[in-house]
Amino acid sequence: MQRRDFLSSMAAGASLLVPAGRSAWAASGDSATRQKLIVVMLRGAVDGLNVVAPVGDPNYRRLRPTIGLELPGAEGGALDLDGYFGLHPALAPLLPLWQEKRLAFVHASGSPDDSRSHFDAQIYMENATPGRKNTPDGWMNRLVAALPGAPAASRALSICPLMPRILSGAAPAINLPSGAGATRADVLDRPAVGAVFDQLYGGHARFGRAYGEGRVAHKEVMQAAMSQEMQAADNGAPLPNGFPDDAARLAGLMRSDPRMQVAFIALGGWDTHANQGAASGQLANRLAPLGLGLATLAQRLGPMFAQTTIVVMSEFGRTARQNGNAGTDHGHGNAMWLLGGRVAGGKVYGDWQGVGDAALNEGRDLPVTTDFRSVLAQVAEKHLGLPDRQLARLFPDMPRKAPGFQLFQA
Repeated sequence: MQRRDFLSSMAAGASLLVPAGRSAWAASGDSATRQKLIVVMLRGAVDGLNVVAPVGDPNYRRLRPTIGLELPGAEGGALDLDGYFGLHPALAPLLPLWQEKRLAFVHASGSPDDSRSHFDAQIYMENATPGRKNTPDGWMNRLVAALPGAPAASRALSICPLMPRILSGAAPAINLPSGAGATRADVLDRPAVGAVFDQLYGGHARFGRAYGEGRVAHKEVMQAAMSQEMQAADNGAPLPNGFPDDAARLAGLMRSDPRMQVAFIALGGWDTHANQGAASGQLANRLAPLGLGLATLAQRLGPMFAQTTIVVMSEFGRTARQNGNAGTDHGHGNAMWLLGGRVAGGKVYGDWQGVGDAALNEGRDLPVTTDFRSVLAQVAEKHLGLPDRQLARLFPDMPRKAPGFQLFQA
């Protein structure tokens, strides 16, 4: 095994980004990392108009005669939110959070850049610099660097196939693949093997620092995972597959290691160009485990959920009018989701202009009336306590116009 291959794969299939010239973050106190942030990105552009459907607008069913949701109370109907908007019935596990005012949506939100390219739009959402693809770091990495308190190797975590752009940058970040195998012991956890590699690489002039930092990060994640696995075994029941399983594992890791403060998960399969379905079908089949996973995450976080904000976002929305294949095409505005103990929930926020023909962007999709960065800026300021000067570095090109609503309780 080449040295570079070993160092890139040493943490049980995890990857670790470590800034050159900086030592591993030491363990931080609980107070500095008390406020948590989890971001779930739905790659492929989820159809926000069927997630939070404007069923009270007659234009909605006119534009979507076969894929639009029925009115609340009807068979396959939406779940009533406020008499105008309805939640997709596959997301029923989230309805209690709405009723408890711990779930909110910001409709007609997104990137001001008009690209309908998945690749470009995802870059802009992860860098938070719409229109500029060459930004060297992701906004969550900049966030980690700006957060107060003594740093820790496991402060930022993603559960993705590869380290995502959103966490790439100067601050260290750990990446775990999805599935329970991500936290299994690796060959370096065998004492004899670990001792040999410690001797070989521990004092190495070039690779010693990266090796040591990787070992610390892996140890922290393993310690948290072992505690979570034991607690799960005590419950006696197996966890569901897919995202609900990863969500439960993430909650266990964060509860076991208070140094973990920010986390990122990406989920795919939202590009519903054909046979999207309404209350059932392709989109519903994807929303069901998403809703269950988010509800599981909130439940498994326990008391920690009161200090946690979960943001769900996607690169752009989809067309208001269904296409000839009973699906939807690439659009513009979408709905962002916010869940958490301090979220001022039970409301659909945003400058909503309806889905009449005159209100649609280019006559085809929702306009973006709320810049996604202004939503994230409220999370960073109101939830994580970042001052204005840090917000300017976090979102360097963001217009300073306030969105006109407050997403967090005073």
